[in-house]
Amino acid sequence: MSASPDIVIVGSGMGGASLAAGLAPSGARITILERGHQIPDTAPARDPWRIYTNSAFRSDETWLDGDGTEFEPGNYYNIGGNSKLYGAVLIRYRAEDFDAMEHEDGVSPAWPIRYADLAPWYEKAERLYKVRGDVSSDASEPAHEGAYPFPPVPDEPAIKVARQRLENAGVHPFSLPLGVDIDRWLEAGQTGWDGYPDQRCGKMDAETCGLSEALAYDNVDLVSGAEVMHLMTDAKTKRIKSLTYRKDGEETTLRPKMVAVCAGAVQTAALLLRSNVANGSDYVGRCFMNHNATAVIAIDPTFRNDSVYQKTFGINDWYLSDGNGGKPLGNVQLLGRVTPDILKIQVPQLPKFAASWISRHALDLYLISEDLPDPDSRVVLKDGQIQLCWRRSNMAAHTKLVSKTKETLRKAGFPVVLSRLFDGRVPSHQCGTVRMGSDPKTSVLDPDCRSWDHPNLFVTDAAALPTSAAVNPALTVAALALRTADTIRKELAA
Repeated sequence: MSASPDIVIVGSGMGGASLAAGLAPSGARITILERGHQIPDTAPARDPWRIYTNSAFRSDETWLDGDGTEFEPGNYYNIGGNSKLYGAVLIRYRAEDFDAMEHEDGVSPAWPIRYADLAPWYEKAERLYKVRGDVSSDASEPAHEGAYPFPPVPDEPAIKVARQRLENAGVHPFSLPLGVDIDRWLEAGQTGWDGYPDQRCGKMDAETCGLSEALAYDNVDLVSGAEVMHLMTDAKTKRIKSLTYRKDGEETTLRPKMVAVCAGAVQTAALLLRSNVANGSDYVGRCFMNHNATAVIAIDPTFRNDSVYQKTFGINDWYLSDGNGGKPLGNVQLLGRVTPDILKIQVPQLPKFAASWISRHALDLYLISEDLPDPDSRVVLKDGQIQLCWRRSNMAAHTKLVSKTKETLRKAGFPVVLSRLFDGRVPSHQCGTVRMGSDPKTSVLDPDCRSWDHPNLFVTDAAALPTSAAVNPALTVAALALRTADTIRKELAA
């Protein structure tokens, strides 16, 4: 590895891996620095008790909440980042999400680019991540040049019944675009993939797709266990002149031509704040967004759910409006199968026999509403420790979405419908802390994801997103990263 690579990428999650995949064919010398390590083949990756209780995969890091109380965040540090445990929903933002949109509690502002600017990169991202889906199944789906690379992951018999019952209740379930080779996944274990760490056995995540593509080139190096401590600038040129990382107790300094920080919305903001860079606007860390998210369990004693993975359809009937000409509410999608063990872990006081009965007769859903950007919702450093001061927004819309969903489920024959709002410990699509924009006074990055303050600094993870929309952000992050890779390649070639 050179001490003066052309490009250093900090983080190997969806943004860093996709950027590396887009840059690798250029021949530029690329070094990827990842704080974590690879999830080993021997890890307890299909054991819910190890995943959800003592968290075999989570770090022992603690953050502070807005009141200054310590908590353990649900973030992960490993090769592939949080995508190793994600639900693999690779859905595009709707075209309308790129324009200003009025919500119950305010306005979601327009992006500095339009959907048409990102559409070609969505296509490339879908090919890179081998997305399974059906373009025609969702009326809100934005324009595509063609079909998804692969047909959708099939509904299991119980889920096919549930889809039909919901259609009969008046909504329009669509096939979720998924990054899962279901045959390979099930060969390694009879579980769902949502929340389970992937050991390179069928989930299309940052490691198995983006990094795999990049590391096939000899000009790309990956250094794991490397925590980047700070960035240094040149006072005269304003360029990032070096960065220092710590590995195995030793510090190493690199002097790259360009730097891309892709450590996740919280850690990217923390690194820039710690380094005192890119913050001429005082917007680094601001506009933190985390989807308003609720889990719903719909129970019908006559419904038998014997599915293994479950998570194959969503509902967008209330995405662009409430269904009656009112303001948008959000997205509904199936959760991964909530087994008796998972239910018992989440509700410890529930007897095991009751957890088994509920799981056998329940359908599990995940409801998402947009969190609006608020400069006072932010990541800060307090005595060097991360403090997450999240201010929820747009909860009136989320409350309506939960109500609409419950009403529809009851109409579909599920008489008992229970719900639980996720709290701030759950990383429900964290984004927005290093936002891109058209005005350097209210954003950190220009429309090419380049720092307004430093011409050789880029950010291509979810921190760059100006809005959270109300769908999973992974594909949008990948598309933005591929688009930025094209900008950097052209610059290197000039």
